[in-house]
Amino acid sequence: MDYLFFPTEVFRQLVADDKFVEYEEVYPGRFYGTLKSEVNRIWAKGHVIIFDVDVKGGVNLKKFFGKKALSVFIQAPSVEVLRERLIKRGTDSMEEIEKRVGKAAEEMEYAPKFDKILINDDLDTALNEAEEMVDGFLAE
Repeated sequence: MDYLFFPTEVFRQLVADDKFVEYEEVYPGRFYGTLKSEVNRIWAKGHVIIFDVDVKGGVNLKKFFGKKALSVFIQAPSVEVLRERLIKRGTDSMEEIEKRVGKAAEEMEYAPKFDKILINDDLDTALNEAEEMVDGFLAE
C-alpha cells in the first residue's frame, strides 16, 4: 500500500468525519493514520493486512478489530541494546538516539496490551517466530 499525504487541516477534517480506523499525532504536527476506506479496499480483494504502527495505533487497531486481529509487540531485548544498535547504525545524532530510546522505553509499557510479545534479539529467530505467530493466527 502506498502512503497518502494530507495537509494537516485535511487530516483533521478526516478525523472529525470518522474516516480512520486509527490515527495518532506521533510527533508534534506529524500525524499518521489508517483510513477505513483503504482497509475495506484491501479486504475486498481478499488480502490480509499487516500494519506497522506505533503502540497507540496498535492498541487502537486491536480495539477496533477485536478477535479479527493479532497484535504483536516487537521489542529489542532491552533499552540498552536498542541504544547500542542505533549508535552502530551511525545514521542519527546522539540527541536523536536518546529521543528514540526514550520513546521506546515509554512504549514498552504498552507491551502487555498486545496479544503477543516478540523479542528481536536475533533477526532470523525473530522472523521465524513472527511467521509462526501469523501462520498460527491465520489458521484459526
